[in-house]
Amino acid sequence: MKQNSKNNKLRGVYDNVMLPNYSPANFVPKKAEGSLVWDQDDKEYIDFGGGIAVNSLGHSHPSLIKALTGQSKKIWHLSNYLTNEPAIKLANKLTELTFAENIFFSNSGSEANEAAIKIARKYHSSRNENRNEIVSFQNSFHGRSLLNISLGSSEMHRNGFEPLMPGIKHGVFNDLSCLEDLITDQTAAVILEPVQGEAGVFKATNDFMAKLNEVTSEKGALLIIDEVQSGVGRMGSLYGYMNYDIQPDIVTSAKGLGGGIPIGATLTTKVIGESMQPGTHGSTFGGNPIACAVAHEVLNIVSDEKFLSDVSEKEKLFLNLLSDLESQGIFSDIRSAGLWIGCDLVGKSANEVLDQAYEQGLILVSAGSNCLRLAPALNISNSEIEKGVEILKQVLLGE
Repeated sequence: MKQNSKNNKLRGVYDNVMLPNYSPANFVPKKAEGSLVWDQDDKEYIDFGGGIAVNSLGHSHPSLIKALTGQSKKIWHLSNYLTNEPAIKLANKLTELTFAENIFFSNSGSEANEAAIKIARKYHSSRNENRNEIVSFQNSFHGRSLLNISLGSSEMHRNGFEPLMPGIKHGVFNDLSCLEDLITDQTAAVILEPVQGEAGVFKATNDFMAKLNEVTSEKGALLIIDEVQSGVGRMGSLYGYMNYDIQPDIVTSAKGLGGGIPIGATLTTKVIGESMQPGTHGSTFGGNPIACAVAHEVLNIVSDEKFLSDVSEKEKLFLNLLSDLESQGIFSDIRSAGLWIGCDLVGKSANEVLDQAYEQGLILVSAGSNCLRLAPALNISNSEIEKGVEILKQVLLGE
């Protein structure tokens, strides 16, 4: 990076004033459009990270700008003493497109999952059932709050934050044999991701999901599907649970739902939702009119069948282009779930590759120490895919 870089100056201020819990790239973005980002020195980057599966329609999408600016001229914020039209329209849209009948809005995936666990426990409590155990799975990720790191099993995320939440058990992801013993008459709910993204993009098998659906139904436990990352088109369907023959009781959504504007949603049925009477839960900013207006437009675009079909075609293009690197022994394995791809590196650390990719004008993210994760905009162009993979090849092959 050049000596008088504007990036260096801003990063110096960042290091001085920000909590050191992140380790960001050495450049600072200035503007972005579509799948392209420019830093303070006007260097261009292709974005394969998508804000970690958040920028579902890329940066500064014209339709989202129109929805945002239009609503910003009307109402920014009220409170939940009042409702607002964008929140009503978004909730109605979600019920039209999914299994859900009741919606709760928040601001993030962590909050959506917190609400899901509270709803599950309250549902059983309202029926005078002594159920409060929650079942999760090893290598899962559900957020960074104390509840959510308790649901996950990462020692790195947990270390130093004990004591954790009690009443949580962990099974083995995709292990059918453990489910009968794991889920009992004390189990309020089971929560899982259809794809374990932070673990490296590992999909739940059809058999595992079917067995889980069967056992939770038999034993009266609620089935919570965490779609914070997998939802809103990421897997080539509007929500990942739709790829399986299951009936969820609660689904959580965030990340791509707002296309870059913070929003979370917890979806459930009327029978389950009716236990959440006034005073049982809330969110100061949940259902924000601007966030809901933008999310409604995201759903209008992403729910289109042709759009979702294109996601699957772009996945095939990525896999075809990346296969060269696997055949040359650069990757030991490549896994995908729509435009969500995990590539296990051989002999290189993910952080090392990320830094080298930044130098060449490519933004990636990682999953663990040796897995590259790609989660680009769902509408990224084929030419940008091809150009970005070519940069990645240059980085990994040293060309």
